[in-house]
Amino acid sequence: MNLLSNYYGIKGPLPFIDVDLDDDNRLYVDPHVIRLLGSPLPFATNAVNCLDTFFDAVTNRIILGTRAALAEGEELLQKFSEPRETRLGMAKVGFHGHGGADKVGTDIWNALLGDVRVLITVGVFKQIEHIPLFVEGVDNDITSDLTTRIIYGPLADFTSDMIAKYPQFRSVGEGVQTFTRQVWDPATSMWDTANVELPVVNGEPLLLVPSGWARERILMRARRFWSTIVLSYAQFETMVYANGKPVKTPKKVLKKQKGLEPGRDTNIRVTNRALKSQQDLVDAFTAFVDGKF
Repeated sequence: MNLLSNYYGIKGPLPFIDVDLDDDNRLYVDPHVIRLLGSPLPFATNAVNCLDTFFDAVTNRIILGTRAALAEGEELLQKFSEPRETRLGMAKVGFHGHGGADKVGTDIWNALLGDVRVLITVGVFKQIEHIPLFVEGVDNDITSDLTTRIIYGPLADFTSDMIAKYPQFRSVGEGVQTFTRQVWDPATSMWDTANVELPVVNGEPLLLVPSGWARERILMRARRFWSTIVLSYAQFETMVYANGKPVKTPKKVLKKQKGLEPGRDTNIRVTNRALKSQQDLVDAFTAFVDGKF
């Protein structure tokens, strides 16, 4: 294992993730964790601003619904090829993963235009971290890729700050080089390019991620949503009274019922059903996750 700290000879607690420089590290950048931590400043604030303006740009085009707007929305989602510079995520060989930006982006877009569209228009589905709850195939790795691409600018700014703090980044190995990278501009709500300074290891640029911004599993997971909030609402729906006391159907029984099996379809269907009773299951799940965090 070729840890960053060993390679650069940096001692003590690190403000960034101490990644293995030669391989993917099974950690995933979590947008909800960044939102909850709110540090380090100003990088966390800027990252959340990027995430929210990007999501608004995509969903506003869905709500507008014109042919031109829909084409623009899909194009926005086709711009997040895997940012390999973090060494985070998962790949079969080295740290070069799938990177199928166009296909993944179109798959997400098609899902947003399908059964999820109602949740967007009523304001239940309102943050990037809600995508894994309702879009099939989006879990730890793709959520991390999407998040990293959107917040690339703040991560590059953080990396620049660390380069200034730790001179080893310039003096060890191949030093620091300038790269042109795609970044999200929250002021214009459009993709742009910027020149960024990054350390280079074995010919590959390195993008630093603040400590605590990545986890082994993202907080907002589809199965976690299903097992906690979705099934709890199903218990409410099926509750009966015996001798004046409420009796709930055990979750282990509900799990076996048709229409309540684990999956995004169940999450979408029950969330939409709850809306008719003015119950926002996504808000309930967010409160649950935040409380546990």
